[in-house]
Amino acid sequence: MKLSDIIEDWIKNVLKEEQYIDLQRNELANQFNCVPSQINYVIDTRFNNSNGYYVESRRGGGGYIRITKIDYSKGEYIMNLVNSIKDNITNNETQIILNSLYKNDFATETEIKLIKVATNDKVLRLNNEIKDNVRACILKNMLINLL
Repeated sequence: MKLSDIIEDWIKNVLKEEQYIDLQRNELANQFNCVPSQINYVIDTRFNNSNGYYVESRRGGGGYIRITKIDYSKGEYIMNLVNSIKDNITNNETQIILNSLYKNDFATETEIKLIKVATNDKVLRLNNEIKDNVRACILKNMLINLL
């Protein structure tokens, strides 16, 4: 398991018990024996609106990062994802969205596999600009059809 996964799991376990969590970036980095930028990476990529979290931060000596789990219905969650997808999306960004859908129980393993196949680079044999645009269109339409 990668360090990012371990940090993510730790935060999610705390959020199972609490409505929100206040973190001190440096303290958390010391706890996991990593650099503070690793904590930023985990929060930026795994705890954002598209993944069902609200993050606020206060800088300075008494600063903190507060992560709050947003309780979306399936429809709200999926529409939030659809609206967050720009005109282009990479295969990696697509994988993150699909993993989030599965982890939050808004799609079955079979549904996720089908979307992954339809949006994979091996299937979309186009130049990168067009490929990422076509992938975004396919992904948006497939997500809407999950509703």
